[in-house]
Amino acid sequence: METLGNLLSFVRSAESGSFSAAARRLGLTPAAVSRNVAQLEANLGVQLFQRSTRRVTLTEAGERFLLNVEPGLEGVQAAIADITSHAGEPAGVLKLTAAPSFGRDFLLPLMPAFLNQYPSVIPEWHLDNRQVDLVAEGFDAAIGGGFELAPGQVAREIAPAHLILVASKDYLAGKGRITHLDDLSRLEHLAMRSTTTGKVRSWMLQGPESQQRTLEMKPRLLVNDPQALCQSVLLGLGIALLAVPDVLKHLEDGSLSRVLPDWYVNAGKISLYFSSQKLLPAKTRAFVDFVVGHARQGQWAQRLDARTATGR
Repeated sequence: METLGNLLSFVRSAESGSFSAAARRLGLTPAAVSRNVAQLEANLGVQLFQRSTRRVTLTEAGERFLLNVEPGLEGVQAAIADITSHAGEPAGVLKLTAAPSFGRDFLLPLMPAFLNQYPSVIPEWHLDNRQVDLVAEGFDAAIGGGFELAPGQVAREIAPAHLILVASKDYLAGKGRITHLDDLSRLEHLAMRSTTTGKVRSWMLQGPESQQRTLEMKPRLLVNDPQALCQSVLLGLGIALLAVPDVLKHLEDGSLSRVLPDWYVNAGKISLYFSSQKLLPAKTRAFVDFVVGHARQGQWAQRLDARTATGR
């Protein structure tokens, strides 16, 4: 009989395409994972992976073996996860990722209560403006929008992902009334260039009567970070399209104003992403339930909805 360690090393390597990524998930060294897979191959008498300096790819035999062994292995892990999640308190390092502004303004303020309730859990936050690969990078959970769900992952919606047009009151003074989309041509446009594509994204605005119109303005200034874009707006350099979480506190304290508040961009949902609930460790389940509960209690869905947010 093969050991659980050998089988886990094989399945996690197949999922992530990397011994190093599998090692991070399993808490082993890449050498140990490679050794476990090699032992499995030797015992079975077949080659399961094609190896290169960057990735490992399943052979035809490896694909058949994964298809047969994965369901049974998930059942074993589910049994282990179930007994451990009910037998002991949540504990261990909890690796998390979120956008910097959302993490700073909405998630980090929850940490005092979370740490008090779960003293054996150590949250490790990675605040970054990018989409991560939960499996390959070893994250327990991610908070954001637009993530592609891999097999075995789920998402819990916590708020809409809406973008709105904002500017400082000082900048808008003397610009005249902005009541129509065509009036935006009188304003300087501040925009963000994608760090992945190098392009300035074109957005589709939605109106109060379900109208749709592409936002077309020539940028006067470009940045590659939403916080820098927000700071540029606060400095009175022009108007920008920003996510509601990035500007909510500035709308609430009056330092920024919405421009054409009946128009907004619907960019999908802000969700909490994590592995299949069946195999969820106690520490991750505790975090998911905690954040979803506080999001509901704090009415994040209403606060971050462009149709009800401050400034309308």
